[in-house]
Amino acid sequence: MNAGRPTGTRLHWWWVVGAAVVLVAAIIAGVMIGAVRLSPSQVVGSMLDRLPFVDLDTGLTVRQEAIVWQIRMPRVILAVVVGSMLSAAGAAYQGVFRNPLADPYLLGAGAGAGLGATLAIAYGPNTGDWLVDPIPLAAFAGALIGVSFAYLLGYTVRSGRTSVTLILAGVAVAAFLTALQTFIQQRESETLREVYGWILGSLNTAGWAEVRLVAPYVVVGLGVVFAGRRLLDVLSVGDTDASTLGVRPGRIRLVIVIFATLGTAAVVAVTGLIGFVGIIVPHTVRLLTSASYRVIVPLSILLGGAFLVLADIIARTAVAPAEIPIGVVTAIFGAPFFAMILRTSKAVVS
Repeated sequence: MNAGRPTGTRLHWWWVVGAAVVLVAAIIAGVMIGAVRLSPSQVVGSMLDRLPFVDLDTGLTVRQEAIVWQIRMPRVILAVVVGSMLSAAGAAYQGVFRNPLADPYLLGAGAGAGLGATLAIAYGPNTGDWLVDPIPLAAFAGALIGVSFAYLLGYTVRSGRTSVTLILAGVAVAAFLTALQTFIQQRESETLREVYGWILGSLNTAGWAEVRLVAPYVVVGLGVVFAGRRLLDVLSVGDTDASTLGVRPGRIRLVIVIFATLGTAAVVAVTGLIGFVGIIVPHTVRLLTSASYRVIVPLSILLGGAFLVLADIIARTAVAPAEIPIGVVTAIFGAPFFAMILRTSKAVVS
């Protein structure tokens, strides 16, 4: 444990309040900033006006109200949902595998989603008349298949069912799926632009449909990770010691990874691959507050949403009127952060 790092396991109320304030401020900023600038009072007034029994004169025109609630707010809320899920999943993976470098794409979820989306783009039929876009469905299925293969491989290794074998299995499966994706892209070169556009990630929405689509999976995924935060602390002592405490590490690891991956697969299917969120946010919380997952998980849920909203603001405004893929923005921050963690932390796996 690093010197000077807080070591308590208690979640102080002022940490929660501070994280919630950051999230609300990020949401207000995300709705305010754009081609049509709005004031904080207008945004806050419009949000309060939607509450039951509240009737305020927001000063917004009909066009501005449409911009707030049909264009910006769905995008901002989607960013909150996606950021919260990726951050919580990152914290869960780091606890399960006792490795601060773990993230939601560790067991092949990202590679599987990329392959599924590539197959749908390259070989899928004309989707103009479809009720449901097959690309998110294919990405969702690919993510789940990738993780399933990694788990099956990891749990059949003769050396035993450990975190190390699962991580190595995930690396092997991800490499194989990425190779297949590259092969398909080379054969179907006319789809390269669309495939890379999906891979780099985007929060463009057509309204609230994407939020409604991912919300059930995210609620379940976040619920399981949040409920298992105390068990993640138990796993941190190692499988042998955890077993002596009456805990079954293999079963806990399987359940948490399944539901964290389910939520991750759902958001990836809609937004594409947005990397490093699951590393940056949980590790920042760990450095600033506590190494206990009783603290890391809830704060990561709040601050993960805020982080992705702020990253999306940069993506929308840095080269306006053009837009930077949000995966590029998170990578710009994430790559140096990853290198810093790699140099200063000890990855403990067993």
